[in-house]
Amino acid sequence: MPKPYTPNDKWSQRAAAEGYRARSVYKLMELDERFGLLKPGMTVLDLGAAPGSWLQYTSQQIGPEGRAIGLDLAPIEPIGKNVETLTQDITDLGAIDRILQERSIKQVDLILSDIAPNTSGIKDVDQWRSVELNQSAVAIAEKWLKPGGRCVLKIFRGADFDEFLGQLKRTLRDVRIVTVKASRNRSREVYLVMKK
Repeated sequence: MPKPYTPNDKWSQRAAAEGYRARSVYKLMELDERFGLLKPGMTVLDLGAAPGSWLQYTSQQIGPEGRAIGLDLAPIEPIGKNVETLTQDITDLGAIDRILQERSIKQVDLILSDIAPNTSGIKDVDQWRSVELNQSAVAIAEKWLKPGGRCVLKIFRGADFDEFLGQLKRTLRDVRIVTVKASRNRSREVYLVMKK
């Protein structure tokens, strides 16, 4: 039986003490440590970026020469000079194209997506919605990620997971399934780390 949900666990307490907006920052830190994702001067697109903890960490790692754009349906408080945040539905691919074109971005070095659907409590429905959001993220990666660029997606394991993984492996390479320490014990989330 999974452990009960604890809203103020050690990761949440640590995030608050260190000035991060959410506990999820430690998931990105672990992924970055394991895969060397973030480097100074990179252009990074963060999908489903609210409340902004991944952008906070990204801003520090890419430095003043880097650039990050965070998109979410929910507004995101400002982060830093090298981060722009926009209220945008990531499933509107035409709008994503316009946003990047208007900023003279030709390609991005890294796409991050810690996005999760609003959960219904019905595991299969929530997992399907997670796949649906990730299909949009993959479409964005196919168009905007530079060759050799990396993409990180959060997804819930479930009935559609294997089919989605198979589709993903047809368009992106070196797909790795990763669990991170800061995920809640009862969570079915995993991260997919891959290259174009």
